[in-house]
Amino acid sequence: MRKRSILFITLLPLVSGLIGFAGLVDANDSTAKAAKASTTVDQLIKAKLDKLSIQPAICSDEAFVRRAYLDIIGTLPSAQEARDFLKDPDKAGKRARLINQLLDRPEYAEYWAMKWGDTLRIKAEFPVNLWPNAAQAYSRWVQASLAENKPYDRFARELLTSSGSNFRVGPVNFYRAMQDRSPSGIAATVALTMMGTRDDKWPEDRRAGLAAFFTQVGFKPTREWKEESVYWDPLGLNPWVADKAAPTTDEKKEVKEVKVPDAIKPVEAMFPDGTKVKVSPDQDPREVFANWLITAENPWFTNAIVNRVWSWLMGRGIVHEPDDIRPDNPPSNPELLTFLQRELVASDYDLKHLYRIILNSQAYQYSAGAKNASPEAIANFAFYPVRRLEAEVLLDAINKITGDSDLYTSPIPEPFTYIPPGSPAITIADGSITSPFLALFGRSARATGMENERDNKIMPAQWLHMLNSSHVQKKLETGPKLKAIIDSGKPTREIAEELYLTILSRFPTEAELTVIADYGVPKAPTGSPEPAPAAAPKPAPAPVAAAPKPAPAPAPAPAPVAAAPKPATAPAPVAAAPKPAPTPAPAPVAAAPKPAPAPAPAPVAAAPKPAPAPAPAPAAAAPKPAPAPAPAPAAAAPKPAPASTENSMNMMGASMDMQAKPAPAPAPAPAPAAAQTPVAAAPAPVAAALPVKKREQWLDITWALLNSKEFLFRH
Repeated sequence: MRKRSILFITLLPLVSGLIGFAGLVDANDSTAKAAKASTTVDQLIKAKLDKLSIQPAICSDEAFVRRAYLDIIGTLPSAQEARDFLKDPDKAGKRARLINQLLDRPEYAEYWAMKWGDTLRIKAEFPVNLWPNAAQAYSRWVQASLAENKPYDRFARELLTSSGSNFRVGPVNFYRAMQDRSPSGIAATVALTMMGTRDDKWPEDRRAGLAAFFTQVGFKPTREWKEESVYWDPLGLNPWVADKAAPTTDEKKEVKEVKVPDAIKPVEAMFPDGTKVKVSPDQDPREVFANWLITAENPWFTNAIVNRVWSWLMGRGIVHEPDDIRPDNPPSNPELLTFLQRELVASDYDLKHLYRIILNSQAYQYSAGAKNASPEAIANFAFYPVRRLEAEVLLDAINKITGDSDLYTSPIPEPFTYIPPGSPAITIADGSITSPFLALFGRSARATGMENERDNKIMPAQWLHMLNSSHVQKKLETGPKLKAIIDSGKPTREIAEELYLTILSRFPTEAELTVIADYGVPKAPTGSPEPAPAAAPKPAPAPVAAAPKPAPAPAPAPAPVAAAPKPATAPAPVAAAPKPAPTPAPAPVAAAPKPAPAPAPAPVAAAPKPAPAPAPAPAAAAPKPAPAPAPAPAAAAPKPAPASTENSMNMMGASMDMQAKPAPAPAPAPAPAAAQTPVAAAPAPVAAALPVKKREQWLDITWALLNSKEFLFRH
């Protein structure tokens, strides 16, 4: 026994290592297979683009890391995650490695459960009326299926054939999550969800033939409030009745006589391809339909899910719209659709394999900059389409950046609608639970299950909310994570880099650092009551001496008088001065210790002895006064406002162009000029020269980045 224990202890690390190595081999094998298939995808797409003479470009690492996080897990990368990816020297393999890491994260199942929640209409209240307990059970089943990477054919079979309580068996809610639960209503929902088609364009006999498979779906209430069992009801004892009220307690206790038919007739139905079938009485018609649907030879099923996933990742289906597959709406690339369908079947309906093929393709990694935005280029995926973030993803991104959270509630107070504080919006299972932000930004109503229910187009009210709402402003001012970044005490360049990595998942450019450096710096005064001194090219500490080339007989006054236009002779400045005094007073000019702040020209007008040239001697002595009271206030620049509206809008405009433009040259103020000079340089010395920013200025910069198209849109 002791020897066995020793052997076990000795072998355990080796066996564990082999298991780990086997897992690594499986992961590498999946990546290799996906990469090979991705090459074929690129060849099929490039063949189309070559005919259109379009040469797409591959996106940068900065664009890819943000795109991959948002598309795979619906979450922005943290600043450290973005930094690690951008600094990874493995240019060839880091993108594929990131894709595998994201597909294995728990957020993958959470985000895609939200997407499937739209398609499967998971909503407790009107108009679907699943009830909160059922909505939670349904969503948990979907999320668990995605987390374990359940094969899609088994996923669909469980939806179509499950029976049991809507509170305890999640997939049975597929038959309850629709407004019309009659056989024809179920048939329309099945066609839309499983086959990506709308049966309202079908011939009447084919619609009736599909509805026949669902004529034996029964709905039976239980003793628990709002609980309902979905089951195979060959006798037709509990069919769905429109607007049927929930049974009362007395009705539940009442035993009704049930008339059982003498014989159960077989069900005559028709598959969507026109094939007629007769279902025997001892067989659930739902299972017969499911067996036909998920066969490898049936293109309806695989084409629908391939086209739907492609649309989710690429912004447009190979057949557009993704739930409108019909003969008169052909795919833009039939060969591509067929190839992906075969790959899915060959992988035993492994959805992650399908994701890897698409995500590793060059087509997915094309740049968002469209050189040719013609309809043909769009339909053939010549570039990555720019799309606004979904409402849930956008709100989660803002909360992740600021460290804040939102309150999500249901308009109808019912049990099991409490959402713990700090929960991401993408994890909300029930479409009835919402917030004003989610409603404003086009969250899906989950009423029909159609893709166009979710509206991601930007609207004026949405811009106004981002620009000027107390909701967003409060997050900026009180968010603990943002506060920690701004108040960290780090150098300005490091704070700017942390903000850019957190919000835009990239480092700021030198041009953007210049904009940040110039933000809040005073500009040159646009006007002055005394014209000449401010216009001097190089103002010296003694502005009187810096007067521009006075005439042979300049005025004996300080700089403002010397700069009067066209000082040809000494009497001319006296004539041009405002309100010349009739009696000159030479003594005040010679002393000049206490000039009045504004009405200084009046004493100046009284020039001493308006002789041809008495001025030179006093002019030479003018620079010596130590206080130099009058010129100093004139040369001093006004104090800058910490956060002016004009500067804020300039920052926003630079950021919304996705490339900040260099700021204009700084104003030639005497004191700050030396500190501003290095800012104009692009190399590393900029880092040491960036001026320290106030908290209000950093909040303005953050506000501008949050309102940029680069943040609000996928690209």
